Amino acid sequence: MNKILIVDDSTTARMVIKRCLKIIGLTDATVIEVAHGQEALDIIKEQQVDLLVTDLNMPVMSGETLISRIKANPKLNEMPVIVVTCAGNPAKEAQLLGLGVNQVVNKPVSAELMLTALEGICPELLITM
Repeated sequence: MNKILIVDDSTTARMVIKRCLKIIGLTDATVIEVAHGQEALDIIKEQQVDLLVTDLNMPVMSGETLISRIKANPKLNEMPVIVVTCAGNPAKEAQLLGLGVNQVVNKPVSAELMLTALEGICPELLITM
């Protein structure tokens, strides 16, 4: 069973991402939703997560801080990370890729954008479809 962690302070954004994942066939995956980076970090420390989908601008702990902490941890740094953001610009995307992010998806997110992102980094999740 695959676990996908969605991190966004907007319940609507989390719902849209979760729906996109279901549309592209990830109906058997366990999806965990949290509102900020600290909650995500707590979950990642306790259980195996196969994919992290995170926003950047959140209270308590930003997506960038979350990503930096994950990528600095040798036990977690191989975890695939997709950033879903409305702050899409080439300089920001380059900075995120430099942090170790695998894909950047600009809002509004769609099933097609999520499928393209996943094909590049987690094809094994899509095989179970």
